[in-house]
Amino acid sequence: MRRRLLELLSVATVLTTVTVLLGLAAVSVRGQAPSATTWGHPNMEGIWLDIYATPLERAPEIGERVFATAEERAARNQAQLDRPPVLVSGAYNSVYTSAKPAGPRTSLVVDPPNGRIPALTPGAQRRNEVEREWRLMLLRNTETCRTNAAACAGGEHGPVSPRRFDTTPYYNTVGRMNRHDGPEDQSLGDRCMSGRTPDLNGFRRIVQGEASIAIGYDTGQGQGFQRVVYLSGSHPPSQIRLRHGDARGHWEGETLVIETTNFSPKFPFQGSSENRRLVERYTRVDEETLDYAVTIEDPTVWTAPWTVRQELTRQRDEQNRIYYEPRCHEGNYGLPALLVGARLDEQAFAEGRGPDPFSFSIFDAAALQRP
Repeated sequence: MRRRLLELLSVATVLTTVTVLLGLAAVSVRGQAPSATTWGHPNMEGIWLDIYATPLERAPEIGERVFATAEERAARNQAQLDRPPVLVSGAYNSVYTSAKPAGPRTSLVVDPPNGRIPALTPGAQRRNEVEREWRLMLLRNTETCRTNAAACAGGEHGPVSPRRFDTTPYYNTVGRMNRHDGPEDQSLGDRCMSGRTPDLNGFRRIVQGEASIAIGYDTGQGQGFQRVVYLSGSHPPSQIRLRHGDARGHWEGETLVIETTNFSPKFPFQGSSENRRLVERYTRVDEETLDYAVTIEDPTVWTAPWTVRQELTRQRDEQNRIYYEPRCHEGNYGLPALLVGARLDEQAFAEGRGPDPFSFSIFDAAALQRP
């Protein structure tokens, strides 16, 4: 009897201890993070999000006015409410999407002062022309060009081009082209490869170490990526190219400065090349606010550097206990199904049971809704 009583007391003591520890953990999770890490760096850990929707570039008619009027913000909010509830393709509707309220600023771009991305270099303009010509070539035999739709602007209607099966003259990162010969013909989103650096849309989760900092980005639909910022060392040789570049950081007072280079040409940002260089600055304004600015430089694409600025708001700490690994690739039936559908269309045409697949267009509602 005495032994049984001691066992019960031991169990009660363990349960009490666990309860106290869990209670302390809950307090720690709910409470605000200290202003500095144990090794003395400013504490920027947590989940941070730009809670507003702000255009990347400022409308030209606004000039250099930085802040939006109440009427302009109301109009932007109304435009979100007026979105079609169902996409033409029927893939998604407004139930599965969210919209942020219009922000106080007229653009994310703060430099140049007009809030506009600088002009493209002649080389970048020519590259865009090559890409545009290729996409129009793939649309020649479709209703899009026959009806002179906007998607065919600059193109012409005619027979299928003999270049139809040629290798794409550029690596496709912009979006779906009107061909489905393989994964590279599809958008990066279709391929579960969304996300650019810098990423200005989703939330970012910052976890600090003494010698490095991890930043996890959520880009939606189960997609995201991780960056590791090393607080020492130098960039690798230029022949080493990485999807999100090589990031090296240092502290300038209360500001974390990150320089990123060595980008892969296959993952551009706003049309940039592998020559882009980023300088990001994170500054803790208060317990709930993180100021973020990034200067983008690529002399082979833009005639001048340009800077984007955001004000990030701290999200609930409870969310930070669990890391939700991006798993778009697991169960991504959309991409293989799209390719299988294209092969079935080709087979039906070869057997005289359907139209020429080359006449289909991703821009035609009728084609999207065909059986």
